[in-house]
Amino acid sequence: MSHAHDEPTAERDGWLRRVEGLCAERGVQLTALRRQVLGLVADGAAPLTAYALIDGLARLQGRPVAPPTVYRTLDFLVENGFVIKVESRNAFAICDSPGHHHHGILLICTRCGATEEVDDHDVDASLSRRAAASGFRIDKQMVELEGLCGRCAAA
Repeated sequence: MSHAHDEPTAERDGWLRRVEGLCAERGVQLTALRRQVLGLVADGAAPLTAYALIDGLARLQGRPVAPPTVYRTLDFLVENGFVIKVESRNAFAICDSPGHHHHGILLICTRCGATEEVDDHDVDASLSRRAAASGFRIDKQMVELEGLCGRCAAA
């Protein structure tokens, strides 16, 4: 599920159901706050910063929301593979394959903000081999490519 360009509600709802199912399988709670954050991230036209999420939650709840609460929620969602952190933007987007911990490639449209995850095991293996050959231990891997998505490139 690419993130932007008004995702169909059925696709969004199916994604949320998969997240709910994974939480049930793992025995972790999908609290009301976690659901609200997931909904905001899923509905965002582009990856959202923590402060954009704080503002969105304050509007939803009709009261201020403490930043540490949102950061803890985001940590949970990232750790469980439901949301990805777009490092170059310090923002968050839905994970196209919820619950799947991987080191994919993130394509980021510089015009509309759409994000798309691409899994490429050959690229992952190549990066791991090159790091190992240098004696480098990878603790965290992210590859982010910026350019124009197909829709924006065609416009």
